[in-house]
Amino acid sequence: MRKQAADSDHLGLSESVPATCFPPASGLGSAFDPELAERVGVALGVESAIEDVAVILGPGINIKRSPLCGRNFEYVSEDPIVSGVIGAGLVKGIQSQGVGSSLKHFAANNQEFERMTASSDVDPRPLREIYLRGFERVVKDAQPWTVMCSYNKINGVYASQDPWLLTQVLRDEWGFEGLVVSDWGAVNDRVAALVAGLDLEMPGSDGAPDRAVAAAAGSDPAVAAALDASAGRVLDLVGRAQVRPAVTGPLDVDAHHALAREVAGRSIVLLKNDAVDGAPLLPLAEGASIALIGEFARTPRFQGGGSSHINPTRVDSALDALTEAAGDRVAFAPGFAFDAAAEGQDAL
Repeated sequence: MRKQAADSDHLGLSESVPATCFPPASGLGSAFDPELAERVGVALGVESAIEDVAVILGPGINIKRSPLCGRNFEYVSEDPIVSGVIGAGLVKGIQSQGVGSSLKHFAANNQEFERMTASSDVDPRPLREIYLRGFERVVKDAQPWTVMCSYNKINGVYASQDPWLLTQVLRDEWGFEGLVVSDWGAVNDRVAALVAGLDLEMPGSDGAPDRAVAAAAGSDPAVAAALDASAGRVLDLVGRAQVRPAVTGPLDVDAHHALAREVAGRSIVLLKNDAVDGAPLLPLAEGASIALIGEFARTPRFQGGGSSHINPTRVDSALDALTEAAGDRVAFAPGFAFDAAAEGQDAL
């Protein structure tokens, strides 16, 4: 859960309020356990409620189409069924605490390069079976309070102003009852987006789009009807946020940290365990010496940047954990330096 304090900047440049750093969605996907995902969702909902956060901007369940996508760690899987099942677990857990979720990025947002202008051109069958199927599962199983549309175009039409996507598929076919919100700055034509089914443009603008909507609603009954329906959905969301139960701290940091550790352990997939001296390397032999090589053992790199980066309540390093368990049997060498100017030999 990332929240900028009231007196902080809202560009994400400074630290957010402290929160538990759970493994990302890719970790939950590797655990293949919807009940575990729901427990994480409950914890996220609790932390959000304590901080008076009404809606969490997640989960993201876009398909991992290419390993080059810079936000793959935020997404669950390359499999739409796994993405949908784990995503539904997260949403159910979050919303069980009276906090809304925002299922994103709807839809076919599977790359970061030029995603604000690119068109994801997909034939109808793979679009339905791969890129929309996970979203369908979450909407039908968990009814997120909001769905966030993506920046990109789909077959030449911006997602923010695509009536087929936002109304025909999402509402008419899947039965979505909540609010559709834009990704930040994703609206290109506010009137077209409103008529297509987009309710809330984020972030706030200089008022020009609102004036355009007001003018169009005054002369076009279809726009006026869309505005009435959209306003009702916005008010419904406000009402939901106002009646949610009040939750006060303090946060049980130890319990949530233990849950994060459990998820991390459950998400590990052992691909290889070669024999050493005739026996598998793992588990390590009792009393064996351990060499840790690499600066990340001491200064872990454990999350992405930008909007996904949080200020953890606690961070464990591999070096500290192994030293606590094995004492002086642990030897450490940085192996490299974060400072690119440092000599390699010095790091060793």
